[in-house]
Amino acid sequence: MRQVRARRLVFSLLTSAMVLAAVSQINAEVIFFANGRTMSVKDYRISGDTVTVTLRQGGEATFDKALISHVEPSEIPEESAVAVIDTLAAAVGVPSRNPLEGRPFADLIETVSLKHGIDPALVHAVVEAESNYRARAQSHVGARGLMQVMPATGRDVGVTSAASLFDPQANLEAGVKYLKWLLARFDGNLTNAIAAYNAGPGAVARYRGVPPYRETQDYVKKVLANFEQ
Repeated sequence: MRQVRARRLVFSLLTSAMVLAAVSQINAEVIFFANGRTMSVKDYRISGDTVTVTLRQGGEATFDKALISHVEPSEIPEESAVAVIDTLAAAVGVPSRNPLEGRPFADLIETVSLKHGIDPALVHAVVEAESNYRARAQSHVGARGLMQVMPATGRDVGVTSAASLFDPQANLEAGVKYLKWLLARFDGNLTNAIAAYNAGPGAVARYRGVPPYRETQDYVKKVLANFEQ
C-alpha cells in the first residue's frame, strides 16, 4: 500500500507544473524516456535534476531528468492529454489508466486535472470525500460544489462568483488550482496538502504536519484510501 502511495505521489509531483527561475531553454519536439516511451512536446527547460516540458496542448509538466534518455527534433503529430499522462505514468511505474471513466464527471475531472498538471485520481479522491460527486452540495460553513470550495478560496484562485461554484467546471477549476497551490506550499507532501485542504494551510504549518483534529485526521485517511483504490 505504501509503495502504491509513493508511486502515485511521484506521479502527482511529476505532473505538477513548476515555473523555475534561471533555467536554460532548448527547443525540441520528442522526449525519449529511458523505458522506451516517447512524448511529443513544444519545448523543454532544464534546471538541476528536473526537466520542465511545455505540452503541445498548453501547460507544463515537470519530472526528474534521469527518466529521459535523449531528445530529438521530429514532426510527430500532437499527442492527446491522455497520451501524455500515460507516458508519465509509465515512466514512474504507475498504472497509466485507472477505472475512473465510469465515475460521475469523469471526462470533466480528467480535462481540468490534466490542464493543471494534477493526477485525475487525486482529484477524484478529493471530490469523493468532499461531496460524493454532488455538484449542488453545500456545507454548514458555506463550502460549495464538487470540491467544497469556500467562496473566499474561489475568489483567491479567480472564481469571483460564489454562485458559480455550483457549476461543476468552475468548481473543479477552483478546487484543482487550490490543491495544486497546496502541493507547492508544502513542497509536494501529499499528506500535508490534503490535511491543509481540510483544515487550512495555517493549521498544518502551525502543527508542522496533520493537525490533531479528529475530522482532519479522518479526512486525510479517507482521501488517501480513495486515491489508492
